Amino acid sequence: MNMQGNSVLSQRFHNHIRFSLNSSNTYCQLQFSKCNLRSWNREFSCSFAAKPFNFAHRRGFFLFKVHATAAETDQPNWWEKNAGQNMIDIHSTEEFLDALSQAGDRLVIVEFFGTWCASCRALFPKVCRIAEQHPEIIFLKVNFDENKSLCRSLNIKVLPYFHFYRGADGLLESFSCSLAKLQKLKDAIATHNKAH
Repeated sequence: MNMQGNSVLSQRFHNHIRFSLNSSNTYCQLQFSKCNLRSWNREFSCSFAAKPFNFAHRRGFFLFKVHATAAETDQPNWWEKNAGQNMIDIHSTEEFLDALSQAGDRLVIVEFFGTWCASCRALFPKVCRIAEQHPEIIFLKVNFDENKSLCRSLNIKVLPYFHFYRGADGLLESFSCSLAKLQKLKDAIATHNKAH
């Protein structure tokens, strides 16, 4: 039995599985210890190997003891994938301010996202592709849950949300955006990504 998941996973298995043997009226019951798996968008596989246990015939049932193991893959979470050097993860207000000050006159696009946000996840590959197409632009990724005080100070209430900054001009534009409104992001880039 294999189980894989891409989102937050909290799974508890029941104590028994009941199934019928092929072409017979005999039923088997598998008994195993409880298994709790928790993951933040990591893939897990859970395998069960049956071992004979207290073989007993009880009303057509056979009992087995099952051992469960879980292994985590090395795949990064979706929000940890970066398109290139122009995508920067922000973990604090200090990092945010430093990144803006070091950008100079370059256009900076800040994406505010949540790891639990389905719209953020759907939009993210498109943002990565845009970042690859525009190496001259700096993209900052701000995890809402890691930077709640920063997001509150910037009045971020909807995700995904974007800010456009440039040097002394400061904040140029801000708006929410989803996969269905991707053109809005592209239009804003076309407007603000001009020779200054």
